[in-house]
Amino acid sequence: MKNHVKSIGLAAKGRERIEWARRSMPVLRLIEERFKKTKPLKGLRLSACLHVTTETANLMVALKAGGAQCVLCASNPLSTQDDVAAALVKDFHIPVFAIKGEDKKTYYRHINSVLDRKPHITMDDGADLVSEIHGRRKDLAQGVIGSTEETTTGVIRLRSLAEQGLLLFPVLAVNDSKTKHFFDNRYGTGQSTLDGIIRATNVLLSGSVFVVCGYGWCGRGLAQKARGLGAHVIVTEIDPLKALEAKMDGFEVMPLHDAAGLGDVFVTVTGNTSVIRREHFARMKDGAIVANSGHFNVEIDLPALKHMSKQVRTIRDVISEYRLRNGRSVHVLAGGRLVNLSCAEGHPASVMDMSFANQALGAEFLVKSGSELEDKIYTLPDEIDQRIASLKLKALGVQIDRLTDRQVKYLASWESGT
Repeated sequence: MKNHVKSIGLAAKGRERIEWARRSMPVLRLIEERFKKTKPLKGLRLSACLHVTTETANLMVALKAGGAQCVLCASNPLSTQDDVAAALVKDFHIPVFAIKGEDKKTYYRHINSVLDRKPHITMDDGADLVSEIHGRRKDLAQGVIGSTEETTTGVIRLRSLAEQGLLLFPVLAVNDSKTKHFFDNRYGTGQSTLDGIIRATNVLLSGSVFVVCGYGWCGRGLAQKARGLGAHVIVTEIDPLKALEAKMDGFEVMPLHDAAGLGDVFVTVTGNTSVIRREHFARMKDGAIVANSGHFNVEIDLPALKHMSKQVRTIRDVISEYRLRNGRSVHVLAGGRLVNLSCAEGHPASVMDMSFANQALGAEFLVKSGSELEDKIYTLPDEIDQRIASLKLKALGVQIDRLTDRQVKYLASWESGT
């Protein structure tokens, strides 16, 4: 099968949306222009498992411009934009295996379809390609130069592999680049998560009690944006340093058991499993809204919630109402999957511009340095971070100072003191 998308007839609309996103991705455009000239990825097979969105489409076009033979599948069954998938196939001749709403069997069939291309480089958003290679497709590992991983969740999975000595090729933790997690995780997740919740529910956040489970970079951004819309924000954490930071940032901090009886809206952003559990559902207000903005749909214990319920029904397109035996109802958005991509369009293109610049330059770095790397987790060199930040500032029309020769000398010396 050459590709598998919902309908090629959607391509015209998809191309227009890809072009609209491209306007807000100046850094990736500059990389694409250089790639067209230098062809750093020439002849390489690149298999990507990413959210199939307008921004991802622009990344795929840039990688193809660099000479890569690209193929793409979805990293989440509900995040695919079907018109974008169609446009990539029809207008850009990039094979895509992704259909919004695909079942689990189809999802993994699509993953194996892109792996069947025997990639030299894999590009992951959640580590599903790497996990599949290390599980059922070990025959492919020898041909892989390396992989890039974009999410906190994926990096956690891969570090586990590496710590056990089981990692079969080097992986770049793109998620750990400053120009990724400082901006994508904080500003992108903060805005797009609220966008998804509001589109799905049309709820007024001003005056509500908004519970953020987890105060990593995504949780920080989400808490800030929710407060900006007038919500009273409660943060729950298991890390004392992050909890202290949330407190110092002006948020109320408490255990989820206590917050469960107070919250109107709950969002998980931890990368862990069973964060909101049976004991929390039992304490929630009637009509509480529960959503997840972590990568996998395991942060909300839906099997436990279903077991507690006497009725489950779809009350709005992406809202499932669980009627508990105590008479109260809990409303779960998008089946516990990524609310920002399942109920909205994901991060703004201007944020993904930096994240995907990291992905593109990460692929180039693997080509240049892959043979020198061990089978470990790496971050991109700091100079790449600096280059991306400088390009973004230039695109925004922002100028900054430079160190004088005297300042450079001072910073490099030990003699100077009081």
